Amino acid sequence: MQAPRNDAGVVETGALARQMVDGQPLLRALVAASGGSVVARVVARLFEIALVVAAMERWARALTPDEAFCNQWQLPDQASAVGLVDAARGALGHWLRIERGKIARYQIIAPTIWNFSPRDAAGVPGALGQALVGLPLGEGESAPLLVQHVVRSVDPCLACTVH
Repeated sequence: MQAPRNDAGVVETGALARQMVDGQPLLRALVAASGGSVVARVVARLFEIALVVAAMERWARALTPDEAFCNQWQLPDQASAVGLVDAARGALGHWLRIERGKIARYQIIAPTIWNFSPRDAAGVPGALGQALVGLPLGEGESAPLLVQHVVRSVDPCLACTVH
């Protein structure tokens, strides 16, 4: 797995990050009180579900059933392209280079790569690694049960990561 950084800084991406950037007061208060916690991440996802339901109704009404949904095109001899989107799990980027009519390079950085990135060249762990540091052990545990909750709260998609 890669260790992408933004200006050499670790980045968490996803519902909580979007709501923090958007200035959502409830999420900002949760993060101020307890950091980027499991509860804050789950509440952010629930909040976004409410926003997406209303948007989906608008999108469904805007559909034109007889309209084409796919455009045909010819692969150019030389080209490069970048596609960036904020997907459900977070920031997703695709980089493509075409040479002599064939794909010469295709790079994907998926949301799980941002959130689960390993230590970088400077030895700094990614967002998940930092969130796991210092989790307390429950009585009778040899590994903290909280690890499972924290990992799931960051919404991993390992299939996307092992592309």
